Amino acid sequence: MSQTFLDRTLDNLRGAWRELRDSPVVRGLGFDESQTRQDRWREQIADCLARRGGAVSARARAATLGHDFLRLDDAGKREFLHLLVNEFGVDRDRVAAVMADWTAADDLAEQALLETELRAALVPPFRLILKEFNSLPQGVKFLVDLRADLLRWRKEAPGLAILERDLKTLLASWFDIGFLELSRITWNSPAALLEKLIAYEAVHAIQSWDDLKRRLASDRRCFAFFHPGMPDEPLIFVEVALVNGIAGNVDELIESKDDDLGGTEKAPKSETKPDTAIFYSISNAQAGLAGISFGDFLIKRVVAQLQRDLPHLKQFSTLSPIPALRSWMDRQLDAMAKGEETGLPKAIEAALTDCDDLLGPKPPATSPDGVSERTRANIEYLTAWYLLNAKRPGMDTAFDPVAHFHLSNGARVERLNWNGNAKENGWNQSFGMMVNYLYDLSTIEKNHESYVGQGKIAVSSAVKRHFR
Repeated sequence: MSQTFLDRTLDNLRGAWRELRDSPVVRGLGFDESQTRQDRWREQIADCLARRGGAVSARARAATLGHDFLRLDDAGKREFLHLLVNEFGVDRDRVAAVMADWTAADDLAEQALLETELRAALVPPFRLILKEFNSLPQGVKFLVDLRADLLRWRKEAPGLAILERDLKTLLASWFDIGFLELSRITWNSPAALLEKLIAYEAVHAIQSWDDLKRRLASDRRCFAFFHPGMPDEPLIFVEVALVNGIAGNVDELIESKDDDLGGTEKAPKSETKPDTAIFYSISNAQAGLAGISFGDFLIKRVVAQLQRDLPHLKQFSTLSPIPALRSWMDRQLDAMAKGEETGLPKAIEAALTDCDDLLGPKPPATSPDGVSERTRANIEYLTAWYLLNAKRPGMDTAFDPVAHFHLSNGARVERLNWNGNAKENGWNQSFGMMVNYLYDLSTIEKNHESYVGQGKIAVSSAVKRHFR
């Protein structure tokens, strides 16, 4: 399904640019068919940069260049981009000359003028080509996808790293939180958008249209950020369940039935109104926006929206995976087996040794149901220690990426959930363990400052009880 809508997106983009390409302006360009394609690219790029004929002509030329680029295979695209970077980069001779003039200048006003000239000289011409694409129909999506390709090609084409970094800088400014729009997605949203939710869901796969309908039922909410330049493409979205009390099992949460699956505009059906909003899935939908963070703003905006719409909600919590737990445990046990120093407390090393039969590529148990009480206690102990003490190398921040995200936002590690995700991926990531991060609105700012400034992690007494 994902391939189908991605193909349609690409076809729509080609179609939109084909109309511009076939305009009278471009038909009159008269490219020499005997040219090599690199010579043709050079001429097309130079024409775009020259902006001859005004803005309309420049736009049409950019559309021609973009349309030709989209028809290339991956190898051809990399060849084009290498030419763009290598031949239309910063003019270093000009930069050196301006710097020499600045060094020789003895007047502050003259130096200030030269600094302005230097800033202009440091802008590579290829950035102007990227900005031309931005002005085209669906051009923002094209550039987001281009950066996704550049990230995918990092090993194959390290020479394109400068283009990827430059594009990231542009996208970060274009996708400032002030430009983003928060919208609720319901079962009545356009089918094309719902199809994208299914394809982009990255935490708990949506199995079918019925599964999606359950996730958009009257006791569920789904919100996404959109950008005006990509109005039909979610950037990041969060799925929320409205329940009573903090949920601890994601399978039960997702698979719970609601007789009124289509009643997305009604209040949740229950004998008592739900008091808790559970954020159980947050998915970044655009690979090309990696490293450009707006997930923290999403959660806070959704909390504010839910408070306005459903004032009876009193708690806001996640039900989160612990994606790096098992791989971290595997590495520590492997280091211990090699006699290497782990730096771990002796009690943690002992607990890891007790779990030795579960680690490695072929554990005897394939789900939490087959685990002894002793092993369960060890895993819970190791999980608590890992979340609160395992750090990124050289940093005072949580090693686990999901933990770091929520702790940076001011959440508290509230509760560990044994058998929270009993499916295969849950077992492979964390032996089925999940964790609740609580967003206590009265302490969010304090928790954020303590974590970011001092590396202190807010934690509940229930989690502390797992320590011996």
